Amino acid sequence: MEDILFYIFAAASVAGALLVVTHNNPVVSVLSLVLTLFSTAVLFVFLLADFIAAIQILVYAGAIMVLFIFTVMYLNLRKEALAFDSKSVPIKFGILFVILIVVAYLSSLGFKRGLQITGEGTSTSTNFGTVEGVGEVLFTKYILPFELTSVLIVVAIIGVVAIAKRRFN
Repeated sequence: MEDILFYIFAAASVAGALLVVTHNNPVVSVLSLVLTLFSTAVLFVFLLADFIAAIQILVYAGAIMVLFIFTVMYLNLRKEALAFDSKSVPIKFGILFVILIVVAYLSSLGFKRGLQITGEGTSTSTNFGTVEGVGEVLFTKYILPFELTSVLIVVAIIGVVAIAKRRFN
């Protein structure tokens, strides 16, 4: 039963991600991203990383998505800005499919090699997915990317406000 649920939520995650990049309505794209984030949170639960799943829902599917929705609505895009060229879609999907097959193959090779190096398929840390484990890794090994991400988000918000303000003046 667990395998079936895993495949259902993995497929929902991939389908939501594809809708994010292929749909011409930005609000639908944002809502598809919410579906992707919720499905990914369920996959974290399957990995026994309950804290990471909760943070995924609260921070990304909650706060960040509300910010995206407000940004999209603030831009007030016109119909001509949302024009979509449907003639090249089969070619783009074909290229995407080939790229996904190559990435999946290379990932499976790397995953198998990683299992051979560690000798097992489980995490070596006893506090994987807990508050302590996430905090320890986030604020020691990944402190610079964590801070750079917050700066990037602030710069993006300022850019959107500047573009929207220029349009209305």
